[in-house]
Amino acid sequence: MLDRSIVHMDLDSFFVSVECLHDDRLRGKPLIIGGGGDRAVVASCSYEARKFGVHSAMPMKLARRLCPDAIIVGGDMETYTRYSGLVTDVVSSCSPVVEKASIDEFYIDLTGMDRFFGTWKWALELKEKIVKETGLPISFALSGNKTVSKIGTGESKPNGQMQVASGTEKPFLAPLSVRKIPMIGEKTYTTLCSMGVRQIGTLQAMPAQAMERVMGQNGLSIWKKANGIDNSPVQPVHERKSISTEHTFETDTMDVKGMRSLLSAMTERLAYSLRKKGKLCGCITVKIRYADFDTQTRQVRIPYTSSDHTMIRIVHELFERLYNRRMLIRLIGIRLSDLIQGSYQISLFEDTPSLIGLYQAMDKMRNRFGATAIQRAITLGVGFREYD
Repeated sequence: MLDRSIVHMDLDSFFVSVECLHDDRLRGKPLIIGGGGDRAVVASCSYEARKFGVHSAMPMKLARRLCPDAIIVGGDMETYTRYSGLVTDVVSSCSPVVEKASIDEFYIDLTGMDRFFGTWKWALELKEKIVKETGLPISFALSGNKTVSKIGTGESKPNGQMQVASGTEKPFLAPLSVRKIPMIGEKTYTTLCSMGVRQIGTLQAMPAQAMERVMGQNGLSIWKKANGIDNSPVQPVHERKSISTEHTFETDTMDVKGMRSLLSAMTERLAYSLRKKGKLCGCITVKIRYADFDTQTRQVRIPYTSSDHTMIRIVHELFERLYNRRMLIRLIGIRLSDLIQGSYQISLFEDTPSLIGLYQAMDKMRNRFGATAIQRAITLGVGFREYD
């Protein structure tokens, strides 16, 4: 069996880099991307701002206090989505197997390519091509699996590259903080610290059974990653699915108000499904089928999001543009496509910490009691089918 060769590529401070492309005067300055009000939060920041302790998801009021000379830019998710697409086109055109892991990062499987073309040289040339064609800086790491490559990319930033040779994964990881392991959040980190585990090397020395006893299967997975073990495959872009839902009326209808309520319920449920799967949507399609079986669809590319209040507005706009014959409707449907991995935090440009907290609280209730445990008043009692 061939040793795997996995490249992880991540655009450096992506939103900031895009802003600098549009205004060269921003380069080298402490730059914060996000809303300007005190209740807004930081979506991204430059490395110069990070030196002052600023980081993403931080309240803007605190960020301004830490870095009073920072330049604050509102951000434009539509522009960032467009640049993400440009980079995706370059990577996809060159790579044998590529997974778009988020708006600004990619995994590429180069296993077996050493027989034809050195994988390290290939990755370097791809990096140069991305920089040349998009103007955006990018870092990468090459190793035998996704976890080690992702951590390696983080260690090589900004604008760097790294190779972790087979057999050197454990010594490479050992001195690093356990926070570097991708799946470890604040709660898990606190638990590990209470166990006296702060460095990956300490975790490596623990018996796997001990971690499994404390944290179950999640603990065993963390232990494997700490030891440089990760067999998860690179998922090709073309295998990514959309999610959709539709409703066929028992009696054909012209009740626009009722259909808008139903569309809201559909979108709300699909958006929750996105967040539950850790995905973001980049394209929305609305479908209507008239009583004479004439079927019309309309779609629009959108800035990546999993926010239902954003998508509901767009779905309603598409419906209004579609429903132009003013005759009975038999079916309505919604499809969310161009899905990528990503967190709800991508919507920080327009949302306040309280709104983000509200979504998290609602999703927590849904996770515990079911998808319909909490709904908008307008969507109560609405039923439909959901498809992957």
